Amino acid sequence: MPEKGTVTIVGGGLAGSEAAHQAAALGLHVVLYEMRPEMPSPAHNSGDLAELVCSNSLKSDSLDNASGILKEEMRRLGSLTIEAADNTRVPAGKALAVDRLKFSDFITERIEKNPLIEVIRKEIKSIKSITTEHNGPLIISSGPLTSPSLSESIRELTDSEHLYFYDAISPIIDGESIDYDVVFRASRYDNGQDSEGDYINCPLSEEEYYVLVDEIDGAEKIETRDFEKGIYFESCLPVEVIVERGRDTLRFGPARPVGITDPKTGQSPFSVVQLRAENSGFTMYNMVGFQTKLKYPEQRRVFRMIPGLERAEFLRYGSVHRNTYIHSPSLLRPTLQMKDNKRIYFAGQIVGVEGYTESAAMGVIAGINAARSVLDMGPVTVPPQSAIGSLLRYITDEGIKHFQPININFGLFPPISKRVPKNVKKKLIAERALSQISGIRGLTDK
Repeated sequence: MPEKGTVTIVGGGLAGSEAAHQAAALGLHVVLYEMRPEMPSPAHNSGDLAELVCSNSLKSDSLDNASGILKEEMRRLGSLTIEAADNTRVPAGKALAVDRLKFSDFITERIEKNPLIEVIRKEIKSIKSITTEHNGPLIISSGPLTSPSLSESIRELTDSEHLYFYDAISPIIDGESIDYDVVFRASRYDNGQDSEGDYINCPLSEEEYYVLVDEIDGAEKIETRDFEKGIYFESCLPVEVIVERGRDTLRFGPARPVGITDPKTGQSPFSVVQLRAENSGFTMYNMVGFQTKLKYPEQRRVFRMIPGLERAEFLRYGSVHRNTYIHSPSLLRPTLQMKDNKRIYFAGQIVGVEGYTESAAMGVIAGINAARSVLDMGPVTVPPQSAIGSLLRYITDEGIKHFQPININFGLFPPISKRVPKNVKKKLIAERALSQISGIRGLTDK
């Protein structure tokens, strides 16, 4: 397809890579700036595009889940993120989990080999300088780990202080160091249909559970700096913050035993810690829901108290990093353009969505709309009945008094007027959402 103009993108994470892919699909030349590996971040391990720094799960892929609806919408819009995930997935029940290395390799190769996309490894420190150098639309998708210099430039552009919270990541364990005589495989609610199961389960007795909770509560933690306030996203709380809310909170959260049957006893354990495969070779396992800011020696000491992990070797310790996002309701249009500067778009987690798929979805829309502006076409306005549209409506709703990042969930969708059972309601929401996306697909096909 011939070159028709240029779209400039700052940030090569999920949203930036997705935006580049979408703009190039419409025939636009794309210049994609990524600061890594020239300037590493506190959470990334490589210079690959779209590197996953937290869990390797993109959450549910089922249409009875809001996250699954979002993924199907993205598939229908030609999402590179979902294509990569589908091609590098590892077993995880109804969840779409991926081999994280193969996933980022897939996206990096597709982007770097696209003749319409030029990848420049360079830190962008000033928005003013980049808009002077490039005349076309600019997409800022620098992510939650935006560098200090660019962060200050964004603050000046938006004339407002950034909001922020802390996001914690879970430890990864060497599969060979797990005691398989103690743990067992099972998926939640498998009803005996899946004898193997997609998760490794570490069962805890009542005594073992409360000892673990007390040790987590008393362990040394990395302290928040005096000039920063620790604000955590509710669905990604550090395990020690969960424990602080009560001794039983953990076993009603990530360590809940509901739907899990220990084949050795035929009963549900008092509590269970689940491990999920991190790669297709089943050599690495993530401690599901055990995001943490415990100091590294304490993680090794405390988590080895979990049955089956007494000799666990940690391939990656849990850690905490700062996530930054703008106040989108006052700054952005539903097209992801700035209200005061239609040339500048924001995309990804920095707009106030939380989650891999949600961030990438914002890249889809920003990439499409930036390209369409060059082509003198009207922007795509995504209907709020869809998952993508419901997210866009939320992050640009000026009526929200206390704006905080959010995952896709059924509460964001406009209600179904019919009074129907919950399972039927979810089906109707999914059908309505996908029909709305099918309706805009023709606008993006070129």
